Amino acid sequence: MELTIIVLLVIVLALFFDFTNGFHDTANAMATPIATGALKPKTAVLLAAILNLVGAFLSTEVAKTISGGLINEGDGGVLITPELIFAGLIGAIVWNLVTWLYGLPSSSSHALFGGLIGAAIVGAGAAAINGGVFLSKILIPMVAAPLTAGIVAFTATKVAYAITRRHDGKKDGRGRFRYAQIASSSLIALAHGTNDAQKTMGVITLTLVAANMQEPGTGPHLWVVVTCALAIALGTYSGGWRIIRTLGAGLTQVKPAQGFAAETSTAATILASSHLGFALSTTQVASGSVIGSGLGRRGSSVRWRTVGRIASGWLFTLPAAGAVGAIAAAIAHTGMVGVVIDAVFGLLFILFIFWRSSRNKVDHSNAVPVPDVAESGYAVRIRKGTVKPAKVKPGAAPPVYSVAQSAVRDDEAAKEAERLAKEAAAEEAAAEKAARKAAAAEGAVATDGTDNDGADNDRADAKGEQR
Repeated sequence: MELTIIVLLVIVLALFFDFTNGFHDTANAMATPIATGALKPKTAVLLAAILNLVGAFLSTEVAKTISGGLINEGDGGVLITPELIFAGLIGAIVWNLVTWLYGLPSSSSHALFGGLIGAAIVGAGAAAINGGVFLSKILIPMVAAPLTAGIVAFTATKVAYAITRRHDGKKDGRGRFRYAQIASSSLIALAHGTNDAQKTMGVITLTLVAANMQEPGTGPHLWVVVTCALAIALGTYSGGWRIIRTLGAGLTQVKPAQGFAAETSTAATILASSHLGFALSTTQVASGSVIGSGLGRRGSSVRWRTVGRIASGWLFTLPAAGAVGAIAAAIAHTGMVGVVIDAVFGLLFILFIFWRSSRNKVDHSNAVPVPDVAESGYAVRIRKGTVKPAKVKPGAAPPVYSVAQSAVRDDEAAKEAERLAKEAAAEEAAAEKAARKAAAAEGAVATDGTDNDGADNDRADAKGEQR
């Protein structure tokens, strides 16, 4: 009876993690099209939710990596119990919510792996982890995927701007890329469903195998696929606006052609990894693509301070989630009472995070600063005629966390420097104009003096002749 209750708790918690994965990773697909104005915010998250739902049914290779590869099997079955899986999920959810609160696009996938690994080591020792699978399917893709996506995005951006160079300086240039962004961002949302939804499928399947309710080596049941697909779709529709702000405006200013290049690179990398069973982080891939596209567009700049903070989040994800998972596992290992204690503390933490986030609310109306969207709109026209600037409400909410605040400060500093440069140029031009006028006036006086002297001489000569 206790085992059944614990399995039910694990399934519920796994679906909640799937929900947090959805709103944590919405930005991967929709931050750039929202930032360029290609899609309205609410339309973007609805489209992403539908495609996440569809994508979850397309593959189960990543789910098999988690359910039958990461955790070793022993004589009595898989070397992890449902209680330990419950603890690992707590570690993953805690890290997901903390990074979401501060707008850091960290990896939900690596938070899950870290939590499970920390819990498994506490419960069964380091031998419970399959080092080969961890290295080849998790650790190497963690390093290689964002680098690969960044290089591809850099190259694609260079190519996109090279073949459309005739549009340089034109307000309606490269407009077709804005349409193309809808297709490329949709492809990312579909790819995200094929990769990230499977991770929760793998966790639930691993729980059923550990509880001897499913044969080892088998894939997820249909009901597992359906519930996980629905959970990640609902989470995606809820937004994740804080991380959308960071990826859409915090790393670099995104233009349509640049956004299209980043999105295609992200989608290609994720789909290839899903086919090979690599459980990589879609967040890291998307971030790498945005950085690569920022480096590839002439005249753009990447905010390296923000990149450093995001990279720090990536670095600490596995050990931080693993540490929380290990602590929760030590408590859960005592039995049903420990599981209840973990559940209570986990629920209190979740409520605290959502309460804390409500004090500085970020939603579709202020996720990406409106002037940025309006400004990018002047780069293209969707219909004939001029682009109407988006309305800005007086006293619009400022960025609410350090990453976005740093980005806005950088933008304001750049605008102030540009204003001062224009003023200096205007003053210099005025000084030159005044100098030209003064020189012209002196020349005119000199000319008048010469003419008068000539006239006096002529009059003197005339008088002499008369005498």
